Amino acid sequence: MEFSKYAKSLNNEELVSIYEQILLPRKIEEKMLILLRQGKISKWFSGIGQEAISTATTLALHPDEYILPMHRNLGVFTGRNIDLKQLFLQFQGKEHGFTNGRDRSFHFGSMKHHIIGMISHLGPQMGIADGIALAHKLSGEEKAVAVFTGDGGASQGDFHESINVAAVWDLPVIFMIENNGYGLSTPSSEQFKCKQFIDKAIGYGIEGIQVDGNNVLEVFSKLKNVAESIRENPRPVIFECLTFRMRGHEEASGTKYIPKELMEHWATKDPISNYENYLLRSGILTEETKNEISRAFNTQINNAVKEAFESPQLVVNQIKEIENVYKKHNFIEVKPKLNNLTEVRLVDAISNGLKTAMELDEKVIVMGQDVADYGGVFKVTEGFVEQFGKDRVRNTPLCESAIVGTSLGLSLKGYKPVMEMQFADFVTCGFNQIINNLAKINYRWEGNASVVIRMPTGAGVAAGPFHSQSNEAWFFHTPGLKIVYPSNPYDAKGLLLEAINDPNPVLFFEHKALYRSLKGEIPLNEYYTCEIGKANIVTKGEELTIITYGMGVHWAKNTLEKNSSIGAELIDLRSLTPLDTETIINSAQKTGKVIILHEDTLTGGIGAEISAIINEQCFEYLDAPIMRVASLDTPVPFNPLLEENFLPLKRFEEKLIELVNY
Repeated sequence: MEFSKYAKSLNNEELVSIYEQILLPRKIEEKMLILLRQGKISKWFSGIGQEAISTATTLALHPDEYILPMHRNLGVFTGRNIDLKQLFLQFQGKEHGFTNGRDRSFHFGSMKHHIIGMISHLGPQMGIADGIALAHKLSGEEKAVAVFTGDGGASQGDFHESINVAAVWDLPVIFMIENNGYGLSTPSSEQFKCKQFIDKAIGYGIEGIQVDGNNVLEVFSKLKNVAESIRENPRPVIFECLTFRMRGHEEASGTKYIPKELMEHWATKDPISNYENYLLRSGILTEETKNEISRAFNTQINNAVKEAFESPQLVVNQIKEIENVYKKHNFIEVKPKLNNLTEVRLVDAISNGLKTAMELDEKVIVMGQDVADYGGVFKVTEGFVEQFGKDRVRNTPLCESAIVGTSLGLSLKGYKPVMEMQFADFVTCGFNQIINNLAKINYRWEGNASVVIRMPTGAGVAAGPFHSQSNEAWFFHTPGLKIVYPSNPYDAKGLLLEAINDPNPVLFFEHKALYRSLKGEIPLNEYYTCEIGKANIVTKGEELTIITYGMGVHWAKNTLEKNSSIGAELIDLRSLTPLDTETIINSAQKTGKVIILHEDTLTGGIGAEISAIINEQCFEYLDAPIMRVASLDTPVPFNPLLEENFLPLKRFEEKLIELVNY
């Protein structure tokens, strides 16, 4: 390895410091492997042989610049001077580790140390890096962001989406690719056809740099230059580090699938022993100093491990576990004066609410496909570019996963992103980011996911299976998400403004068929909020209870108008998570008969959960079975006659009368 030409710009003290930085993670790993064999930790993902990359990256970036590492980047954590005792508590799943036992190994972040940890799905962190870098650009900060992936993770769609977004938006992101030859046991030849990852940079119109990932001075020197350059001239760079993983993907998997001669070849390229020998040959490091450094690290590690093991075992607190799924938020109701009401369509109320939020807070950023000059496919953001500019009203490439990730990155930096999912159906392309990143990040390590995703939803417009789905139940099952579904213009504006206030991720469903068919009065020029988690009793009654939301509210109202003799209490849930169980239970106990209506398909729908709650809490009050009415258990058909048959309106009237006569 060629060290001398990269060492010229560094003094001896700096060269020895780099040696200490690269040695410490190796020493910790050696200790972890002993503990693993002793059964004192459950799992370990080794980065032995790759330490030069993590060490050099941390040294090349400023301490206040974000790094998004993976599970082989221990050197990032030690390089940011994370307390070793807390790190070992994390590895043991104990309280006062970074996730308080809720996640393992390096699946955590620390805003104090400017580190955002991974999730097991690997690729999604690249979108988060885009969001952090975008926040730097919007705030005028000259900073770089580094995000890690491996040659295996680079096969994921998030890799393409995130690099493409960074390229289109000129984001200062360094995409660190640790090309170590294997994705678990699958060799590179079965992962990709290209010879090297820097070739991919050409397709994105960006730069690609390849380095010897085992030469700590080369990685540091070249990466430092890249970071300095993109701080002044923001743009993404692919930074490919050629290296090798000397242990298994994780220790249990072993390395039997790797040819012996390949292991022997890379053993000669060990990043620590080669650098150590260079320093010894050059007289920069002596044997005595080397041994002193080693002994000091051993003592430091052993003491920290001992303290961590002596720390008390975690005490389970069920209330705390449930409370920590969501970030605490105290609702403050802001009431309008109601002396200047204007009749508007649902789509106008949503647009007005979004515009009001953007006028009040410059941290509110709108993103989505075609939302800028075009105004979105439903024209919710029409005219926004002229008022707020393209920095705050951002057209995105067609890549839902990367944009959800970007939204999360913006949120971590204190922005309030509102992402438009062009159609709720397309959320499947961003599902992983929502379910596993947005929903879990507060519970795992108190990461901020203050993101609103607008979801144009529903059938009734003859749009077929891929533009008509009601998919709120997909997310109803996921702790950490809030789900809002207004049925009228007044609630839509007030709930949207409150969703933007809320520090938790909110999926905001908007029924497409109501956008222009439904009108209602709102205080057009006023700011007001409606409480998330509080249902609205639309009509009071004693005979039976109708529980519904969204379009179901209007179906129920129309049906009751046709059957005016029925004394029904009509509940508009307004939000599905959190669910207003108090209002549901009180009404069920009062009337003794309940029918639940929703547009989503019947099986596994939200109505089933509501039915279970009523059955458990109100059984002795019931005078009839709880009835559910929903759409057919089929995809949403295109033909209007088939769609009408699919939807539950006609079946609802039949069931309602059946319940009355029970």
